[in-house]
Amino acid sequence: MPDPVTLITGASSGIGAELARVFARNGHRLVLAARRTDRLEALAGELAANGGPRPLILTVDLLRTDGCDAIEAALAREGLETQFVVNNAGFGLAGPAASRPRERLLQMVDLNVRALTDLSLRFADAMERQQGGLMNVASVAGFLPGPKHAVYYASKAFVVSFTEALHYEWRRRQVRVTALCPGPVPTEFQAIADTPDGEETTLMTTYADRVAEEGYRGLMAGKRLVVPGFLNKLVVYGIGFVPHRLLLPIVAQRQRRKGR
Repeated sequence: MPDPVTLITGASSGIGAELARVFARNGHRLVLAARRTDRLEALAGELAANGGPRPLILTVDLLRTDGCDAIEAALAREGLETQFVVNNAGFGLAGPAASRPRERLLQMVDLNVRALTDLSLRFADAMERQQGGLMNVASVAGFLPGPKHAVYYASKAFVVSFTEALHYEWRRRQVRVTALCPGPVPTEFQAIADTPDGEETTLMTTYADRVAEEGYRGLMAGKRLVVPGFLNKLVVYGIGFVPHRLLLPIVAQRQRRKGR
C-alpha cells in the first residue's frame, strides 16, 4: 500500500499554514500545495526543524484546470496516497457584485467550489482505503446572505452544504468528513479580498492557530461541523430563527461600516 499522507491546499499562510503545523505535531506526513514556493519551502523547513519529516511541497495553481491533475500525478510519482485531504485554498472579493471584475468573481467560484469539489471526490477511494478523512474549510459566511460579499458567501454556502452531504453519504465508508467554519480570522485574506487588513478585532475574531487546532480535533472526532468561538456558534446555530429579510440589511450595514 502506498504511504499515507495528508494533503493541505492553500498551505502557504494563514489557516492553511497553521493546519500544517497541527497535523505535523500529531505525526502526519504532509503534502503542502500552494502557488508560492518560497512560503512553502520556509514552512517545510520549519516543520522539519521541529523533528518531523520534511513535507513534500507542490507549487500548483488550482485555478488552472489541470491543477488537481498535477497534484494526483505528483502523489503517484512519489508512491503516496492521501489519507486526509484538507481543502483550505480559497479567496474572497468584497464589494457589490456587479461592480467587481466578473472574471475575478468567476475565478473565486472556480477555486472555492470547483477545485474543492474535485479534490474531495478525486481522493474519496484513497481516503476510504486509508481510513482517513476530509476537511473542507468553509466559513460562518456560509450560513448567511452576503450583500457586498455575494459571491464569496455563496461559495462558502456551497462548501457547507456539500460537506455536510458527504458527511452523511460517507458514514459507512468510515471516512470522517468535517466542515471547518471560522468567523473573522486575521490573515492575508483581508488584503486579497480588498478589505481592511485585519486591523479590527471583534468579539467574533478567532486566531488561525486556534481555528486549526479545533478543526483538527473535530475532524479526528468525526464531527460534521466545527465552528470555533462562542459567538460564532451562536450565529451559526441561531441563524435559522432570523428571517433573511432581516439578515440582509444587517449584513449589508456591517460591511458599510467597514467601508467595504
